[in-house]
Amino acid sequence: MNVVIIKYNAGNIYSVDYALKRLGITPEITSDKEKIQAADRVIFPGQGEASMTMQYLREHRMDRLIRDLKQPVLGICIGMQLLCRNSEEGGTECLGVFDVPVKRFLPERHEDKVPHMGWNNLTGVSTPLFDGTLENRFVYFVHSYYVPLNEYTAATTDYILPFSAALHKDNFYATQFHPEKSGSVGERILTNFLNIRNA
Repeated sequence: MNVVIIKYNAGNIYSVDYALKRLGITPEITSDKEKIQAADRVIFPGQGEASMTMQYLREHRMDRLIRDLKQPVLGICIGMQLLCRNSEEGGTECLGVFDVPVKRFLPERHEDKVPHMGWNNLTGVSTPLFDGTLENRFVYFVHSYYVPLNEYTAATTDYILPFSAALHKDNFYATQFHPEKSGSVGERILTNFLNIRNA
């Protein structure tokens, strides 16, 4: 299977590479348009700041490229947020695959820490990315911004308020959490993504 990880100005790309290699997949990390378009699976991971990252994608003409992909695509963390309509981080217009906003966490109690960092469970899981065994399982988060619950929500987590832990629309899948840092549960989610049959 030909799996591509999109290379751009975001951190944490190589941990996804290592996770896939543990599953027996050697992905190619590239920004080459033709290689991305020809891949069987595309992963759009990363950690970073929304406005600077979107500026980079536009300058390198990767914004339209990503929006137009037809094979299964998995956005992770900032990759998920950039697939949304806009972000409160820097007042950024994003890719708009998911027509929903990204909002900043506002602590409501003393114990509410931002960024949200650590293990939380998934509820209401759906789409081929998950299966029944993953309901209420724990995954690893690091983020200060979140996507509200919406029609594309494929899994929910509650931290300060319920938010979208995962999204799904057509051939686009996305997780706010880091499957590559989520142990055996994360490996199962990555394997499910690789095994998706239809876009």
